[in-house]
Amino acid sequence: MINEYQLRILPEQAASEQSIKQYVSREKGIDIRTIQAVRILKRSIDARQRTIYVNLKVLVFINEMPEDDEFVHTEYPNVEGKPQVIVVGAGPGGLFAALRLIELGLRPVVVERGKNVRDRKADLARISREHKVDTESNYSFGEGGAGAYSDGKLYTRSKKRGSVDKILNVFCQHGASTSILIDAHPHIGTDKLPRVIENMRNTILECGGEVHFQTRMDALLIENNKVAGIETNTGKTFRGPVILATGHSARDVYRWLYANGVPVEAKGLAVGVRLEHPSMLIDQIQYHNKNGRGKYLPAAEYSFVQQVEGRGVYSFCMCPGGFVVPEPADRISWLSTE
Repeated sequence: MINEYQLRILPEQAASEQSIKQYVSREKGIDIRTIQAVRILKRSIDARQRTIYVNLKVLVFINEMPEDDEFVHTEYPNVEGKPQVIVVGAGPGGLFAALRLIELGLRPVVVERGKNVRDRKADLARISREHKVDTESNYSFGEGGAGAYSDGKLYTRSKKRGSVDKILNVFCQHGASTSILIDAHPHIGTDKLPRVIENMRNTILECGGEVHFQTRMDALLIENNKVAGIETNTGKTFRGPVILATGHSARDVYRWLYANGVPVEAKGLAVGVRLEHPSMLIDQIQYHNKNGRGKYLPAAEYSFVQQVEGRGVYSFCMCPGGFVVPEPADRISWLSTE
């Protein structure tokens, strides 16, 4: 038998499966020996009052074990010999575009100007240690894109493009913790994300796709006023429809598009500033406790939202308990993340 419950419990009661079992057994009158497993479906923290509660939606398995995975699998067929599509960039946009192409029965050929996600680490270490920047392999360029080594959060306010549930399930299928399906602000983490990215690349290769590193798109091939492929810095030409997933830092791509009369539509942009607060201070404020978050609570989050003369001012990237690292993409510009 499987029962679903909504629980409102203390952080220490939500800290482990065993403590949740004990709570359910006591409150619902169920023999704890019959509770085989507890699966958390949703989790949030209610810190509005001095007593902090954790809200849980759980499935309780009584006298049976779960038979299915906690995430939804996507089937990826073999696409060897199928029509190919060129994907420029192996950041999140490019990787998910390639996986979606495989679902649709098309063969992705991914070209990435930077290095693979593991080899990038040495170049990032060199930035901090020697202040030397490889303009093709840094925090912005390389497999996994800008977020691979600068946070790993997965969160959006936008509901316009539909549910992000499938994206989160694909991450889980490739090795991410299923906690990202549970939490309101999911976070894979930069310590785990490289392995997930590698697994996504392996899926692309195993299904018959290609991934080419240190291969920069230098120009689009345009024939009869239609895109027919790309030219690269290696001298190799790749032919087929093209998906540009280059990210905002590939300024050379946008310069080429502009110089060659390719229509580009400007988007509205947001100008950001970084606010830094000691993590302990935010924990004390949000959790109403001078000792901070204690043993059972995560680093606290917060947000700012304000309207100023008809414009929205808001915090859009919160890294609880994080730290600032340099993020140069070339030898003259320096960025930073929390």
